[in-house]
Order: sequence, then structure tokens, then C-alpha cells
Amino acid sequence: MIRHGFDGGEELLKPAYLAPPVEGFPGTVLVTFQRKVAEALERRFPVETVSTLNAGVELPIYRFSCQGRTLGLYLTVLGGPATVGLLEEVWAKGAEKVLLFGTCGGLDPDLPAGHFIVPTAAYRDEGTSFHYLPPSDYVEIPTADRLAAIFDELELPYVRTRTWTTDAIYRETPGKAAERRAEGCGAVEMECASVMAAGQFRGKEVYQFLYTADSLAGSQWERGLMGAHPESDYERYLSIALETAIRL
Repeated sequence: MIRHGFDGGEELLKPAYLAPPVEGFPGTVLVTFQRKVAEALERRFPVETVSTLNAGVELPIYRFSCQGRTLGLYLTVLGGPATVGLLEEVWAKGAEKVLLFGTCGGLDPDLPAGHFIVPTAAYRDEGTSFHYLPPSDYVEIPTADRLAAIFDELELPYVRTRTWTTDAIYRETPGKAAERRAEGCGAVEMECASVMAAGQFRGKEVYQFLYTADSLAGSQWERGLMGAHPESDYERYLSIALETAIRL
């Protein structure tokens, strides 16, 4: 299959060609998929735009101080290819650690909407990861133990589980969901395998936590909290991400 043609050689177009290093760029950067989280940050802290990313629209990268630490945050876009492309530029600009956080679909019927997940491995039902790592069914997540220890320290309820990364949000069939659930996947999302593979290839620390929105655990899709998170949730997710980032 074409996705098995991994080539570990140097790329022709290097990220630094389009995204050279930025003086004072934060070493640890938070990455959110939800605009309301970025808006919550702007309400809470004085922020400055340290750089921008171009994903068809201009995306600012904010720099701010939290508990004596200089951190960054930006709003990314959905899907492995776009998310990794932006991460490549963020790493080229100077980031060494990134923490991504966002929603997922639940595959475990016992997981309520809004529950936290620390992924331990991601099923590679996408294409981006195969440009960064040799073929395998799953990409393991070496940062999961550290992230879980921080969640324990923060006394947050969460589960550790495999996740299913797919490129096709509207082609999550009952058969595929059942296969992944049988293999121990408790969630489905669109970026984890991609970002973890890219981070391992580049030698960067990549952390990710998820929180369930909709459910694909039964015979019918259930909306859950998709598109209906209360405003306080975004403040809470930001707070958890901040507390996590300063401990990395």
C-alpha cells in the first residue's frame, strides 16, 4: 500500500525555510482546537502576538506569562496534515514542548460526555504519520506516563486508553468503531497519531489530552456535548492545560 512507503531521508522543503527561528519564542506551547479557549486566554492574561502561522487564514501565536513561566498558545485547525504542518513551523520557530488538547468522540459506553482521556497509543487510520514513522498499526505515546502523573497530581478524573485517529469524521462506521473498541480504543479523533509520529521524528515532546464530546459507542451516534459546551467548560479546559504546561 502507498502509505507503507516511509522514507526517513531529509525533506526538500524544510520548515525553517518558511518559518525561521523567532527570538524569545516560548519553549512550551499550548495548542487548542477551540476558539473559545483562545478567547478565554485573552480575557485572563495580557498576551502579545509573538508570531503568526498561515493556514489559509492568519493564526496568531500568543506569548504570555503564567506563574512565572513564559508560555505560548495558538488556535490550530482540524486534521492531521494541517495540525502537523503548523506544528512543524512552531518547532522551527523555537518550541520544544507542545501540549494539545481538544474534544474526541467516545467509543467506551461507560465514558460520560466531558470525561478526560490520556491517550496511550493511537491507531493510524490516517496518512500523515506514515511520512514520519515506519508502518505499524499503532503509534505509541511515550509522554502518556508523564501526563498521567500530572493529572494525578492535579487530582483530575481521567482514563488511560488507546485512541483511533481517522482522517474521515463522516466515515466512522459501526464496523470500524467496533473493531477499534475491541482493540481497546476508548476514543476517536483526527490528530493524535499524526502529531505523535511527527514529534518522535523531530525529537520534540508532544503531549495530548482529550475530553469526550459525542459518542460512537452504540448503534447510533449521540451528540452529547458536541457544539453545546457551557462557557465555563472552556475556562476549565484552559486552566487544566495551564496547570499541566507549567509542570512539563
